[in-house]
Amino acid sequence: MELLNCTSPAMILEHTASVLGCSILDQKLALHLDEHDALQHLRQHFLVPKVKDLPCIDFSCVDEKEECVYLVGNSLGLQPKNVKTYINEELDKWHKMGVHGHFEGSRPWALGDECIVDLMAKVVGAKVEEVALMNALTVNLHLLLLSFYKPTSSRHKILIEAKAFPSDHYAVESQIQLRGQDPQKSMLLMHPREGEETLRMEDIISTIEKEGDSIAVILFSGVQYYTGQLFDMPAITQAGHKKGCFVGFDLAHAVGNAELYLHDWEVDFACWCTYKYMNSGAGSLAGAFIHEKHANTVQPVLIGWWGHEMKTRFLMDNKLQLSPGINGYRISNPSILLVCALQASLEIFNQTSMKALRKKSVLLTGYLECLIKQCYTKDESDPQKPYVKIITPSNVAERGCQLSLAFSVPIKTVYKELEKRGVACDMREPNVLRIAPVPLYNSFSDVYRFINILGSVLTASQNEQA
Repeated sequence: MELLNCTSPAMILEHTASVLGCSILDQKLALHLDEHDALQHLRQHFLVPKVKDLPCIDFSCVDEKEECVYLVGNSLGLQPKNVKTYINEELDKWHKMGVHGHFEGSRPWALGDECIVDLMAKVVGAKVEEVALMNALTVNLHLLLLSFYKPTSSRHKILIEAKAFPSDHYAVESQIQLRGQDPQKSMLLMHPREGEETLRMEDIISTIEKEGDSIAVILFSGVQYYTGQLFDMPAITQAGHKKGCFVGFDLAHAVGNAELYLHDWEVDFACWCTYKYMNSGAGSLAGAFIHEKHANTVQPVLIGWWGHEMKTRFLMDNKLQLSPGINGYRISNPSILLVCALQASLEIFNQTSMKALRKKSVLLTGYLECLIKQCYTKDESDPQKPYVKIITPSNVAERGCQLSLAFSVPIKTVYKELEKRGVACDMREPNVLRIAPVPLYNSFSDVYRFINILGSVLTASQNEQA
């Protein structure tokens, strides 16, 4: 249904429920929202696990024939139905053609990633020549930092979130050590204010303005993996550039989740995985971006033959003709099987737009937020009643589809009870469940089912605690 102009998801939901003559808690609202969801047809392109196939199920609590409530696309996206078809096509080609498959068919192995890079570029708001599909996320982050992190005696720091994803933290720490610097002095960690869970944009900008002359690289998440906070990437980029810093982003939780305009924002570099919101399977082919303004000035430190210009790559004369920009960072040919999985997902994205997906996402996650607040807010008059606290920002401009939830009852018990009832989500230490209704395939009815299951889960968790 069309969003009302300049209104919050809560206002839209209340208005719609009023028109329907029901409560916001009524299933009638979920069914109505699904019926009027312009993107509902996209779900049919995915395989949703059945309750009966999940581990840890208590069959006395569930209908085993139902699809599970899959709200964990922030960790691993669902499998597109065409993945198996595309992979089997390449296995069949290998069987029938052998080595000739490198340059034959709709997906030549030597050019496989190049066949889909235009679709990936659309998702991240970049020019085709600014994007490459290669390696895994942290490998790409290392390759990019080798080029962009050039510390001097006066400008040697890397600014990063204090609770960045561990792999990012380790990569930055090791890059600083590789350059002979001390992480205690050169790793500038951005902490939330005391008593707060998320970072304030004014504090990020203030830190950049204050410390910028000593910062070589700013590396932030697009969306923070633990809290679900969506950072203002253009503002961070602009502030960093004003102080002469390179600015890069780990987009693992942002790509396919938030609208990205990497080229227009003039982000210097970025990297991402494709197994979360991009639905291409565990260990899938990752992506990397370098803005075209650096195409001829920033070059890779480590080089392989896939960075050599295609037109002369197979002359084998050992005279490097380096491809400009990010394509020069490609070291070796990617697995065609990984290309197949990513192609299947990108083709689904190509049936819509990130703007349309984001529009649905705002309402879908807003619906989740409203139901949690209506049903499970802390009740001062009943201190024994279990409650849920949302640590993700309430401002829709500061979050993607994920809500990070903390509980008054033990988190591990809540997680175990949800699993028993056919809910797929994930737990992150020390005290958060991440719930991500993904607009590409999740429905308002998924959210409604989750909220109802959560009620029985909290009761069971409280009883176990007692």
